[in-house]
Amino acid sequence: MKTFFAEEQKRHDPSFFLSSGAPQPNPEQPERVERLLAGARAAGTQIVRPRDHGLAPVSAVHTPEYIDFLSRIYDRWQRIEGASAEVIPNIHPIARTGSYPASAVGQAGYHMADTSCPISEHTFESARWSASTAVCAAEAVMAGEKWAYALCRPPGHHAFRDVAGGFCFFNNSGIAAQHLRGQARRVAILDVDLHHGNGTQGMFYERADVLTVSIHADPVRFYPFFWGHADERGEGLGLGYNLNLPLPRKSGDDAYLEALAAAIRRIEAFSPDALVVALGLDAFEKDPFGGLSVSTPGFARIAEAIGALRLPTVIVQEGGYLCDALGDNLTSFLTGFGARNG
Repeated sequence: MKTFFAEEQKRHDPSFFLSSGAPQPNPEQPERVERLLAGARAAGTQIVRPRDHGLAPVSAVHTPEYIDFLSRIYDRWQRIEGASAEVIPNIHPIARTGSYPASAVGQAGYHMADTSCPISEHTFESARWSASTAVCAAEAVMAGEKWAYALCRPPGHHAFRDVAGGFCFFNNSGIAAQHLRGQARRVAILDVDLHHGNGTQGMFYERADVLTVSIHADPVRFYPFFWGHADERGEGLGLGYNLNLPLPRKSGDDAYLEALAAAIRRIEAFSPDALVVALGLDAFEKDPFGGLSVSTPGFARIAEAIGALRLPTVIVQEGGYLCDALGDNLTSFLTGFGARNG
């Protein structure tokens, strides 16, 4: 099977982020890529460079206003006297129903949900190539591959249609799902990241053609706090097409697999034509974020259960941060998935 990745994705290199108000080293580092590539190779996948799909697949799920903002905000920020080296917002609208600000500072607050997605010189380029990586994996599946892995970096599942957040700029899983819709009548997105995929949920919350399911640490005391609760079921045409399965902090393999069984039942009831797995490896017991306690063999068990659905599947990399087992966890997942899905 194929792993898609472009070297340009490594150029995004944020120096820090704000955590509890204090500057901290940014955990979304280019080194993640090297460990994930090693894990993908160990699983026997072929590393393939994606072709550049441009912005058309991105604009299918993100607003042109937001794409224009991301493409120009770094250069505009450099012209502000005394501004930080990277774009980090310092003001946010309480409600986004007012007029659209003209200033770079105002637009940064409008389009950036938090202080954990600083924009540096090469962020837009890396995010654009990350999106093309997801599109190429989707096209491989549409062309007949049983599954493909998109090593997306920066990740994407916290990005809304017009808002960045949580290390994410373009929603790669959402882009892949929308691209699959060109051939598939119904697509399911299963998010197994430690954190709730709030951007993905928001993107499809009023749609009935894309089912969104997320297993994550309970947001009552964990990022993203304001989304990911069990009573969020969708709205309008999308009512009943969103399922959140929050888990208590430090939940291990057995609790996770029990939630996964519920997620799979919902996916089977939806009967999709294709599946996107938003793969976060930060549910690992020794991940720096420390939210859940999935073991390395546990990732294989999770993948085997998902693979048993035998759906055409695009696996899109989301979180999973620097620790000794990061590559091993990816190998475990991809090997387990391939064992059940060819």
